Amino acid sequence: MQRASRLKRELQMLSTEPPPGITCWQVEERMDELQAQIVGGVGTPYEGGLFTLEVKIPERYPFEPPNIRFSTPIYHPNIDNSGRICHDALKLPPKGAWRPSLNISTVLTSIQLLMAEPNPDDPLMADISSEFKYNKHLFTEKAKKWTREHALQRNKRVSENGKENATDPNAPSRKRDALCSQQEAEKPVKRPCV
Repeated sequence: MQRASRLKRELQMLSTEPPPGITCWQVEERMDELQAQIVGGVGTPYEGGLFTLEVKIPERYPFEPPNIRFSTPIYHPNIDNSGRICHDALKLPPKGAWRPSLNISTVLTSIQLLMAEPNPDDPLMADISSEFKYNKHLFTEKAKKWTREHALQRNKRVSENGKENATDPNAPSRKRDALCSQQEAEKPVKRPCV
């Protein structure tokens, strides 16, 4: 009973006041299965990506943490190939930091923060962690590539014959590049104060 009322309150809060860049909802009418989406943060290799997560609520919630995993592939030192996440807030003490005062919203927010700031000292993927520590440029390029391949939402339109046509994925960036260069050309020259 406590789990049901608590989940109802949390879902209500998530629908009326979702954290920035995060959405979460019930899968069909099941309260113990949720789905969430996190928008990749600006300035991170995940920028522009929309990452889907599965959230399973255990019987003993809130005394046990939710089981959360990425269903969208992501290149990250703390997230493995099956989407499992290495994060203190998802584990019980003494190894973890889960407390009943935490909720789904705070955990999703902390996962969003982990995406922006990986923890290479507590990796789930040792090779990616090593890359993050010692060859950050390569890590960033691979993470951006995975984001483009797995998490970017393609704009689709239906042609007259009913087939879906993906629009050119580079069109928005070409428009943005053209706009940026136009704005650069229109900027007044800055002169130092004398």
